[in-house]
Amino acid sequence: MLSPMKIKFSIIGCGRIAQRHAEHIHRQGELVSVCDIDPEKAKTLGEKYGVPFYSSIETLLTRSPSTDVVSVCTPNYLHGDHTLKALHAGKHVICEKPMALSVEDCQRMNDTAAQTGKRLFIVKQNRFNPPVIAVKKLLDEKRLGALHGVALNCFWNRDPQYYTESSWKGSREKDGGVLFTQFSHFIDLLYWFLGDIAEIKGYAANLQHGGCIEFEDTGVISARWTSGVLGTIHYTVNSFRQNMEGSITLFGEKGTVKVGGQYLNELDYQNIDNYRISDLAAGNPANHYGGYQGSMSNHDKVYENVIAALRGGQSFLASGYEGQKTVEIINTIYSSITKL
Repeated sequence: MLSPMKIKFSIIGCGRIAQRHAEHIHRQGELVSVCDIDPEKAKTLGEKYGVPFYSSIETLLTRSPSTDVVSVCTPNYLHGDHTLKALHAGKHVICEKPMALSVEDCQRMNDTAAQTGKRLFIVKQNRFNPPVIAVKKLLDEKRLGALHGVALNCFWNRDPQYYTESSWKGSREKDGGVLFTQFSHFIDLLYWFLGDIAEIKGYAANLQHGGCIEFEDTGVISARWTSGVLGTIHYTVNSFRQNMEGSITLFGEKGTVKVGGQYLNELDYQNIDNYRISDLAAGNPANHYGGYQGSMSNHDKVYENVIAALRGGQSFLASGYEGQKTVEIINTIYSSITKL
């Protein structure tokens, strides 16, 4: 348990999402250092907050002994390696999604956290969306009765420029695929709501991004959960010009409810026996990254939760083991579907 003094954070990776992390660290804790292999990115973020900046994680860990927590904001394929280095250096870690690209890397990260006695937090900010919280409460209280069906729709836009301007996005080895980079939060919520998937069938294809990505841009999946729930997962980054919808609809014997909007940020439909969700908080806007948008910007709540957990006041909402489950499900999907 850490003292009431401000918790000290360092950031690894100074790209777009790191700006969001730095903003909330500055408000709720203390940013003490940053690093990026691109010296200009590290310098820009470091100078903005008046902290030392470095070009390697090894240098940062050596020269920032006061750091309590390292926030890993690097590309997907580096999450495992950077998390392990921070844990071995005696730091707690906040790791951006996806936790890693392989189950084996996730297991190493969790094992190392246990061996070093440090906490591993995975960013799952959509769990803080007001309608998502309300639906989770419905499920915990069994107000929908026995669940029979679920439909996940992820209809977003990522144009070819999004991939061609990046040194790693679109690479199977470094990015992993659409379910890792765009929609891992949605897969996490399916697990949070319904538990493990038992069986998966489906198809995936690259329909509009030939030449700029090494994986699918569209997938259509049918699934059976271990609980017996039947459902579909339909995802694409081919929505014309802009994001259209990110939604989960649940069908139960005592009610139907849909969390929708573009980012699971709206309660689109409810018809529940003797119950009504009301007075939802407005929630935060989506993350804006110039030419495209991501999920809702709940990193403020992520940091509130991390700081409270480190001070012993509450449990963390998404542990390393839950992060591993998301990666397990995504890899099961990719190994089970037919690629056209």
